Amino acid sequence: MNNMKYSICFISFIFLFMMSMLNFIFMMYFIMNKLVVLLEWEIISFNSISIVMSILLDWMSLLFMMFVFLISSVVIYYSKSYMSSELNLMRFIILVLLFVFSMMLLIISPNIISILLGWDGLGLVSYCLVIYYQNLKSYNAGMLTALSNRIGDVLILMVISWMLNYGSWNYIFYLEFMNNDWQMKFVSSMIIMAAMTKSAQIPFSSWLPAAMAAPTPVSALVHSSTLVTAGVYLLIRFNVLLLDTFFLKLLLLLSGLTMFMAGISANYEFDLKKIIALSTLSQLGLMMSILSMGMPDLAFFHLLTHAMFKALLFMCAGVIIHLMNDMQDIRFMGGISLYIPLTTLCMNISNMALCGIPFLAGFYSKDLVLEMVSFSMFNLSIFFLFYLSTGLTMFYSFRLVMYLMINDYNLMSIYNLYDEDYVMLKSMFVLLFMSVVSGSFLNWMIFSYPYMIYLPFNMKMMVIYVSLIGGVFGYLVSNMNIYSVNKFIMTYNLSNFLGMMWFMPNLSTYGLNYYFLKFSQNLVKNIDLGWSEIYSGFGMMYIMKKNSVFYNIYQMNNFKIYLFSFVMWMVIILFMMLFNT
Repeated sequence: MNNMKYSICFISFIFLFMMSMLNFIFMMYFIMNKLVVLLEWEIISFNSISIVMSILLDWMSLLFMMFVFLISSVVIYYSKSYMSSELNLMRFIILVLLFVFSMMLLIISPNIISILLGWDGLGLVSYCLVIYYQNLKSYNAGMLTALSNRIGDVLILMVISWMLNYGSWNYIFYLEFMNNDWQMKFVSSMIIMAAMTKSAQIPFSSWLPAAMAAPTPVSALVHSSTLVTAGVYLLIRFNVLLLDTFFLKLLLLLSGLTMFMAGISANYEFDLKKIIALSTLSQLGLMMSILSMGMPDLAFFHLLTHAMFKALLFMCAGVIIHLMNDMQDIRFMGGISLYIPLTTLCMNISNMALCGIPFLAGFYSKDLVLEMVSFSMFNLSIFFLFYLSTGLTMFYSFRLVMYLMINDYNLMSIYNLYDEDYVMLKSMFVLLFMSVVSGSFLNWMIFSYPYMIYLPFNMKMMVIYVSLIGGVFGYLVSNMNIYSVNKFIMTYNLSNFLGMMWFMPNLSTYGLNYYFLKFSQNLVKNIDLGWSEIYSGFGMMYIMKKNSVFYNIYQMNNFKIYLFSFVMWMVIILFMMLFNT
């Protein structure tokens, strides 16, 4: 049975890895020859109605598929060790493969119906994976995830019904035409809203940190690199339709705020996986906002480089959680670089790539994005949101490094830190290589002409300035010896507000259901257990009980009254007998 478990891991790994390489070769061929292939399979044709399944293969879908296949193959290989004590490993692997299949359906379809199939498949499989470890916290998180994504599903259903105005659901043909039609602007707003639910922008942000209840390989695959980028990918596909809509400007503001909010909240968080989840949220905000500025290719570039180092970061977190005896609180960690040097190496490099240290993967995309922001015609608030969020990225990364590696070991007096797991390491080294190389490789690959950006010296160096300031702040704050709730000079309420993601988890749970539950509680208390009881069973019982107690007191306590009442009864009966005669 054990061999069976491992063999399915190995077979899945080989299959997915080979598919990744195949997609890579095709993508090279397509980019060189500027090819786009559209395949249509007519399922049913009846009178003028035809239901077709269409597949769109261009460099973008092939490249994204290559990255998804690569990360999922590596994650399945990693799960062989990480989930080795799991009894139902088969179910886990099948769920992951189902997830990959749904993702493929979403990536290659230019048809809104097959996109809905992939989109719904993602939501469903994500729910199954979040509640994989069965406890109350997981159920709550899974429900929050599923219901948040359900909003996006409903919006895509509305898009399907609205597109009945045209001949078919192959939206790819209608994008330019839709742009001129004021009625079809509804489609663009719905698509943007749907993408905001899947990519966890404000006001739907609270599900992403909650989904960290899932096993770590799932977090690495689903909640860092693929599922959450589905919304961004959808907007990249629909980008022709979205230009010059009011909603896109709203998206720019909301995604900038998401980026900022996640950066601040990550500095208050002590759960290792939630910190990485919030950094994912911050990067998603970056992708969405650069997309709202009308640069889909840059958003796609950042999406791919981010997928690599974020999956690696989650894998390192998984190793550390195993090492620390399933403890996720970073306050109990420290000095792990002495015990697991190679994992620490991966962790540091992926953290540096996240911060945008020059010549790693994150640098190429992030630097380009921020320079294009400096180049664009947006106001100071957007500019500040971008640069402050970049500084905050450095801030929480430095804080994480301080807590994990530089501080002293903090867990217990007697500890058993085992050596590194080579199955996990092999899979991590694949992503390590990609985290270092993928930025420059994609930069040369997908931009057919180089971006030439002329800026003043200080503006060009602005990214490095804010990163350095953020790093210094992170170091200083981590070194403070104040053992209180609040290291920042703030009131308790303000730091509570910043640390709890601007109260978003509370708003999206209690905020939505409080009044309904309160109303039903009043209904039960006042009607079911109140008036209806008094006028039916309980009321009758009460009257009879009062009367019988009254008679009981008379009978038990006063013999004279009892006898007198007996005589009275006799007199009454005699009277009745007399009157009757």
